[in-house]
Amino acid sequence: MSLAAESPSPSPSSSSGSDDFAALLDAELDLASAVDSASAGDPSTSPTSSDDEEDDDEDVVSDVETVEQSSAKRRKVKVQHQDRETTTRPDEDSIGSFKDAQIKICPPHPGFFGGLCFRCGKRQDEEDVPGVAFGYVHKGLRLGTSEIDRLRGSDLKNLLRERKLILILDLDHTLINSTKLHDISAAENNLGIQAAASKDDPNGSLFTLEGMQMLTKLRPFVRKFLKEASNMFEMYIYTMGDKAYAIEIAKLLDPRNVYFNSKVISNSDCTQRHQKGLDMVLGAESVAVILDDTEYVWQKHKENLILMERYHYFASSCRQFGFSVKSLSELMQDERGSDGALATILDVLKRIHTIFFDSAVETALSSRDVRQVIKRVRQEVLQGCKLVFSRVFPSSSRPQDQFIWKMAEQLGAICSADVDSTITHVVAVDVGTDKARWAVKNNKILVHPRWIEASNFRWHRQQEEDFPVKVKKNEKDKENDVAAAATNPANEKDKQDDVAAAPSDPANENDKEDDVAPAATAPAKEKDKENGVAAAVTDSANS
Repeated sequence: MSLAAESPSPSPSSSSGSDDFAALLDAELDLASAVDSASAGDPSTSPTSSDDEEDDDEDVVSDVETVEQSSAKRRKVKVQHQDRETTTRPDEDSIGSFKDAQIKICPPHPGFFGGLCFRCGKRQDEEDVPGVAFGYVHKGLRLGTSEIDRLRGSDLKNLLRERKLILILDLDHTLINSTKLHDISAAENNLGIQAAASKDDPNGSLFTLEGMQMLTKLRPFVRKFLKEASNMFEMYIYTMGDKAYAIEIAKLLDPRNVYFNSKVISNSDCTQRHQKGLDMVLGAESVAVILDDTEYVWQKHKENLILMERYHYFASSCRQFGFSVKSLSELMQDERGSDGALATILDVLKRIHTIFFDSAVETALSSRDVRQVIKRVRQEVLQGCKLVFSRVFPSSSRPQDQFIWKMAEQLGAICSADVDSTITHVVAVDVGTDKARWAVKNNKILVHPRWIEASNFRWHRQQEEDFPVKVKKNEKDKENDVAAAATNPANEKDKQDDVAAAPSDPANENDKEDDVAPAATAPAKEKDKENGVAAAVTDSANS
């Protein structure tokens, strides 16, 4: 019986705990089948003499032939199965008791497939419910805690041997932007956006999902990003979208199935409503890096998270997040590919990978933690800066509790409530405050709070002159800016100023709740405007 047939065919260039486990399950079921036959007195399933000669501490490597009757296709799978202390190997005189020896090590059951323990064959009952369902690996698969830990440990050894880490990738507003056809604006229709998406161009970046009545735009640089990231990471897709939607997008991003294989996790796989968790990943948390535009959904794994600048291409995306400006599609513009969000983050990932595998570090690879590396790299962004804030927070609040203050500290800056000679920057929204005037008088840098946010998204100290503090027209403007600067982008209740947190995933409009700084964009050439959106899309695809 082959279980691997239900998952996409594995790629020879990519391996993972989930892909290896598909082969492991095939071997387990074949072994269980042999045990049942042996206990019934079937001589054809008697163990070979090679089993008698193996040591208890060695891994058993078995060749499993899977025969697909529909195609008569044969393939060999090498499975490494770590012996457990209580497992006994049969010899020629113990065939009759072999099944009993296997049952003795259950419970606890390592896991269930189709309601049956894949080790002893016992049917799952109410007492066996604990565990995690891994439907994205195989439908009907549930693993126990001990088996998950064992698989993660095995996967960690393989990853470190290959000098790879794990990369968890969100879809909407991180790698792509999607919209429903009925949400397309009049301006987008006039520019022929649907016609541009209908072109059969595998190298394009704008696609129609016919069965879902949606358009999807790939973020500039995404193909090169995935190609280069795959050399450093074992990659998963993890989205709050529906399974069918996630699989369709995975096909657009990975048409040859070389990056993700079966590692596509959707909302139906989550163990907690409206939350993503690394409990669904068959890999160690200590080597997992997350790219997502929403911090809120990763409450238990913020230290693994790299917060992405949101990609708003379609008009509906701008409307959902409270932007009252024309979208990139309406402006026939797009993010720059060469120095846009994904190119920037790729450089960060390369640095994290280099530091983690630094041979000069004496700590053993298995004891290293990528979360500490992420923290270190982030703290280098504003290292050497000492900030004081002026009327950025509501007067009734405690500055140290404000999101922008915490962000600055995470970036390596020192924050102060009072001015002194060591201050390097005054962060303000109005040039008329006492601290702002002090900054001008003492040749200190006066900068807008968005400078901190931009540095956070770009993982590099931004040019302060690009974030000037402007004179406000009236007191109302001052109040609005103070409220906006105090906004926590991880909390959807704070709908103020530039961005209002709102549902963003067209496949499941429940879950994106982060604020974002506007993306860097590059206008399409003037001569291309007569060609409408098609020309702009072509420019971004070639970036």
